[in-house]
Amino acid sequence: MNRLLKGSLAVACGAVAAEAVRRMMYHELQPKYDPSERRPFKEFANRVLIVGGGFAGYTTAKTLGELTGERDDVGVMVINKENFFTYWPMVAGIISSDVETKNIAQPLRRALVQFGASFRRVEMESVDYERKVVMASGGLEFPYDHLVLALGSDPAYFGIPGVEEHCISMKGLADAELVRNRVIERFEEIILARDENPELSEEFIRSKLTFVVIGGNATGVEIASEIHALAHKTLAPDYPNIDFNWGRIFLVDANEEVLKELDDSLRRAARRHLEELDIRVLNNVRAEEVTADRVILDDGREIETENVIWTAGNRASSKVEELDLPLQGEKGIEADEYMRVKGYENVWAIGDCAANVDKDGEPVPPNAQAASQEGEALARNILAAIDGEELTPFEYQPMGQLVELGSRFAVNEVMGVKFKGLPAALFWRATYLFKLEMPEHRARIAADWFLDLFFHPSVTQIRGR
Repeated sequence: MNRLLKGSLAVACGAVAAEAVRRMMYHELQPKYDPSERRPFKEFANRVLIVGGGFAGYTTAKTLGELTGERDDVGVMVINKENFFTYWPMVAGIISSDVETKNIAQPLRRALVQFGASFRRVEMESVDYERKVVMASGGLEFPYDHLVLALGSDPAYFGIPGVEEHCISMKGLADAELVRNRVIERFEEIILARDENPELSEEFIRSKLTFVVIGGNATGVEIASEIHALAHKTLAPDYPNIDFNWGRIFLVDANEEVLKELDDSLRRAARRHLEELDIRVLNNVRAEEVTADRVILDDGREIETENVIWTAGNRASSKVEELDLPLQGEKGIEADEYMRVKGYENVWAIGDCAANVDKDGEPVPPNAQAASQEGEALARNILAAIDGEELTPFEYQPMGQLVELGSRFAVNEVMGVKFKGLPAALFWRATYLFKLEMPEHRARIAADWFLDLFFHPSVTQIRGR
C-alpha cells in the first residue's frame, strides 16, 4: 500500500513538474519587455504610485501594466521595504522544509519589470496630499497622480499580556524559519543535556518539546501540522534517541471548532486528522497571559511551554495611523465600494490595510484571494478615473478555500465542491504551484516535492552571528 501511495504521488508530482517546466520554457520563449523603452516614472502624464508589494499591491501593478502596454501616458511604480513579496499560502511549509524559503520569496523587481512597472526598495514615511508626494526613507520623494495604499497587516495581540514579548508572531518568512529553528534548537538542547545526564526525566523533555499554537484559523492549523511533520518525520532520523511522543503540540482556539470558515464536514475531517497526529485541540478557550515558561488560559488551565506561536489575528498595518486618513479602527483605512479613500479623489486603499466593502456594502475579507481580486478591479478603476469614465463597484467572488495539514492531507472547498485527504493535498499543491509568479520557482518546488518521495528531506538550523 505504501509503495502504491508513493507511486501515485510520484506520478502526480512528476506531472506537476513536467507542466511547470513546460510553462517555464513557454514563458522564456515569449518576448520580454525591454525596460529601456519606458521613460522615467516622473515623466509620465499619469503617475500611479503603489505603496506595498504584497498580493494587493503587486496585482494592481501587474494588471495596470497589462492594460497599459500600448499606452505612453500611464507610468506605474511600486515602492516596498522589501524587494520581494511573500507567497503566503506556502509559508507554513518552510517549517518542515517542505519548501525552500527562497522559492516563495517572489522577486518584485524581476516580476514587475516584465509588465513595464518600476520598483524601488524604500519604506514610506509620510504623504503630502497637497503636493501629491510620498516621502520615503533616505529623504527620497516620489510624486504621484494616483496613490494606492496596500500596506498589509500587523499581528493583533488584543491587549493580552506577554504575547508580543514571548510569542513568535507569524509576520513573514523569517518567522517560519524561526519556528523551524526553535524546534531544532530544542532537540539539540536535549542531546546536550543527555550528555551530562543520560537519565533525563520525561518531564524535562516534555518541557522542552511542548509547542503551543494560538489561533485555529488556516494558518494556525497548517503551522501545527508542519511542526508535527518536522519533529516526527524530518528530524526523527537525525535524533534517534529522542522520542517526540514525550512532547506535545497544542492548538488553542477561541471558537467552537477550528477552521470556522469551512463547511462542517471539512471542519470535522480536519479535527479528526489533527487528533490522529496527536495535536491537542483546545476550543472555546483564550490565552489570558503568556509568560516565558507557560501559557495561562482563561479557564484556569496552564500549559508549561517555552515555545508559543501566535496566529490568532491580524489588524491593519499600524502605519495607516500616521497617514491622517479616515480609519475604521484596526480594520484600517475607510474606503468606498470603488476602493477610493473617502474624501479623496486620487487616493485608493486595498488589501489588509483597508476596510473595503463590496458593491452591496458588505465587508471584504482580509485575505490573499480578496486582495488579488481587489488589485485587478482597482487597476481598471484607476484607468477609468484617468480616462474620465465611470468607476465600477467592487464585487468579491469567493472561489473557496484550501487548507493543507501536512503533505498528504488537505481539506478543500472549491466552487461549492468539498473534498479531503490525499486528492485534496495534490490539488492544493498543483493549484498553489501554478499560482506562483516565477516559473523557475515552480520548477524548483515541484522538483523538491518529487525528490522528497525518495530521499529523506534534510533540515539545518542556520544561526546568525
